[in-house]
Amino acid sequence: MDEAVTYDMAHRPLSVLWATLGHADAVHGLYYLLMHGVFRLWEGGVVALRLPSVVAMACAAAGVAAIGRRLVGPSCGLLAGVVFTLLPVVQRYTQEGRSYALVTALVVAATWALLRACTRPRFAAWVGYGLLTSLAILLHEFAILALAAHGVTLLVAHVPRAVTRAWGTVAACSVMLAAPLMLLSMRQAQQVAWIEVSFASDVAGFALLAVVGLVCAALLTRLGMSGPRVQPAALDLPSLSLPLLLVPPALLLLASTVKPLYVDRYVLYAQAGLALLAGTALEALWGALHRRREIILVTVVAAALAVEVPAVSHLRSPASRADDVTAISHALEQAARLGDGVLFVPGSRRVWALQRTPRSLGLTDLSVASSPHASRTLYGAEAPPEELRQRMLHASRIVVLREPAREAAESTEGERVKQRLLKRWFTPCSSRALGTARIEVHVRKGKC
Repeated sequence: MDEAVTYDMAHRPLSVLWATLGHADAVHGLYYLLMHGVFRLWEGGVVALRLPSVVAMACAAAGVAAIGRRLVGPSCGLLAGVVFTLLPVVQRYTQEGRSYALVTALVVAATWALLRACTRPRFAAWVGYGLLTSLAILLHEFAILALAAHGVTLLVAHVPRAVTRAWGTVAACSVMLAAPLMLLSMRQAQQVAWIEVSFASDVAGFALLAVVGLVCAALLTRLGMSGPRVQPAALDLPSLSLPLLLVPPALLLLASTVKPLYVDRYVLYAQAGLALLAGTALEALWGALHRRREIILVTVVAAALAVEVPAVSHLRSPASRADDVTAISHALEQAARLGDGVLFVPGSRRVWALQRTPRSLGLTDLSVASSPHASRTLYGAEAPPEELRQRMLHASRIVVLREPAREAAESTEGERVKQRLLKRWFTPCSSRALGTARIEVHVRKGKC
């Protein structure tokens, strides 16, 4: 579904794209502009849509390996890079046309630049760090939490005050540069009203990652593999990796106690910290266990395959997408008859039809007043309640595409009119679930 938005926004004329960002999705504005350029150069469909993410995540893996190599050694860097590429969540967003892979690559590059700047504090190194962090924040504002992680790193590593002051200056400049974007996105906060933080999945998932990271860090410290301090300003691996793993998701979860904002992909770059810790821990264990290495190697490989193969197979199937836009479009075509009315409940679910509109299928979108392009909005402008009422009462058969989880979060008078008229004048004849979507056929009462 998010990819459908990316594809649509990237294909809008620049004037329309700019006007749309003033109303919605400003947080992804720079990414849409980048993808607009990609599609202007090459109209490659899904391949062009996802290729930047693939390249970015490959660069991120190389960056993780480079950090591990610099802090501990070549074998540690290699293992850290391999662990990073094998993480299911990394593979998930490597193949998605959204900004998260690019942000991850930039944060990893910024972490490398911070390491260089601490080791050899020079003006050019800090400028590079500032440019990378600024670009990451402009691509997605929650990359600002990586700055907080880097600040904690400098605090626990006891670097010289000159280094801390230089970092503080650069961080302040990055935040000031991104401030207009953050202020604009705050005015568009209704777009994330659908987010709900779950203790069973979100908090427990973060707690599990935290435990794994802390165990790896404790193992490294015990085995003396935390990394050499070649200079007074040099960082060790736990002080660099643990804050990157823990601080961004922890801060986002803390902010979610006031307003739910936590979604794991918003802080995807934290996985680089996990990969560095896990890769180095594997290297430390391999070096410490002199006997029975073959048995240990076979056990680790078998366990990795047992977990990885099903996960990778699932990620490369349409079922891995919460909303398969192509499948939903096909289901709509199967359920509808020529001339039927179509309702999206709530109206934002019109995103499912951005590539194949109801009109292209010979159907009538009963609630749309103007198209997404014409209205400079993501999903199109909804008709006034009275006009919607007249359109629905003139229809004898309506196909409803709904997402129940979003209905309460996006309730408006128009949405309530849809529900009331469907309940009073129509009866559901069939229903089909596809991911989070439901496709329902409603006809006049007594004619099912």
